[in-house]
Amino acid sequence: MFEHLPALDVALTVLLLLFTAIKVGAARGRHGIKAPAVEGHPEFERAFRAQMNTLEATVMFLPSLWLASEYGGTPWFAGLIGLLWVLARTWYALAYLRNATKRGAPFALGTLCMAILLGWGLIGVLQAMLHAA
Repeated sequence: MFEHLPALDVALTVLLLLFTAIKVGAARGRHGIKAPAVEGHPEFERAFRAQMNTLEATVMFLPSLWLASEYGGTPWFAGLIGLLWVLARTWYALAYLRNATKRGAPFALGTLCMAILLGWGLIGVLQAMLHAA
């Protein structure tokens, strides 16, 4: 059962991206900010940056999750770290929406999770390459 956690992480990440996109759209409408503008009311700007930062982090997270799941030897552990990343990034987005100065701790936690996944996956890839030689 737990070997499927990485797939759950991916689904939750997509839902997080959808949540941040909805928050941007709502802030656009509430403050009359017409696309393609990305500046205006501070609430909109926080929502926009939370969305973009989450999207940018996701681009690094998903390949790191895949590498750790595929080459780390224990997909369930990669899934647990991935779930922690999703929780940290959700905390990050909610903190950013309220007060941009409060996003440091969840940013650090999410970055640590991603680094663990990347490092663990990279070690697994290198081990696989050495065993194949």
